[in-house]
Amino acid sequence: MSTIKPVIVIHGGAGTISRHSCTAQKEQEYHAALQAVLAAGQAILAEGGSATDAVTQAVTLLEDCPLFNAGKGAVFTHAETHELDAAIMNGADLQAGALSCVNHIKHPIQAARAIMEHSDHVLFVGAGAEDFARQQGLELVDNSYFSTDARREQLYRVKNGHGGMVLDHSAETLTQQASPIAEEHKFGTVGAVALDRYGNLAAATSTGGMTNKQAGRVGDSPILGAGTYADNQTAAISCTGTGEMFMRMVTAYDVCALMRYAGLSLAQATEQVVMEKLPTIGGEGGLVAVDAQGNISLAFNSEGMYRGYAYVGEEVVTAIFR
Repeated sequence: MSTIKPVIVIHGGAGTISRHSCTAQKEQEYHAALQAVLAAGQAILAEGGSATDAVTQAVTLLEDCPLFNAGKGAVFTHAETHELDAAIMNGADLQAGALSCVNHIKHPIQAARAIMEHSDHVLFVGAGAEDFARQQGLELVDNSYFSTDARREQLYRVKNGHGGMVLDHSAETLTQQASPIAEEHKFGTVGAVALDRYGNLAAATSTGGMTNKQAGRVGDSPILGAGTYADNQTAAISCTGTGEMFMRMVTAYDVCALMRYAGLSLAQATEQVVMEKLPTIGGEGGLVAVDAQGNISLAFNSEGMYRGYAYVGEEVVTAIFR
């Protein structure tokens, strides 16, 4: 008899805690959003659905929620547009699909899955990715669909201030809608990992990138091994943080490599990568992970991370602060 306990784990970004600027109502909004996403993924796993189906559904719902920087509510580029990235990977056969710098695909994670299942390639960018999504019958929208007033105000605040890039959005622009994690130090990515009853793992990640980023910038989310990775032999990983650092450290794959070659447990591997290795080059953020035995890790070196998990048959658990 199988002892596998299916589970889904999600994140909605990491960053610096700012409890004082957060209303109880706003904090509850984030918990409610995370709980709804987890419940949907948990239901799929409970009904015998695949890990791939569970993470696809979870990230699709996160893309629909303007509280997070993916899909609706994505941050603006320097050119006042939205460029979205996403990736998905199956642990059973190492199949994967990813896309970057897309402007009109309503659900980038669904397009990434279509690339994985219906093309001979792994990664599409820009117009080519959108043409493929159109051929697959996926919904395309005007770029303005992703816009929210708060994100636009944040872009102007950054442009009129230091003019650099901000990971997600600026605290001063959202004083009426203050988030639990301080917005000037928040890394806007969403992701999910899951283990299904058949012992298969999957990971999915989606993001709008960085506020005021240069058009054409690609972060770690759509890069296999950097922000997203899954292998039934080890674990499924989805990252959130300073993307350039996660790429340089090949963070998601490094966790799996430490498990496979050094014999570390999931907890040991994620602790070493997130708490010891990433900080050596200024890498900040975190990840969610699940191994082939159903052990989970929600590791982060920032002060907080929107996160949660749900084992089949158990209560949904969500958290924001450390």
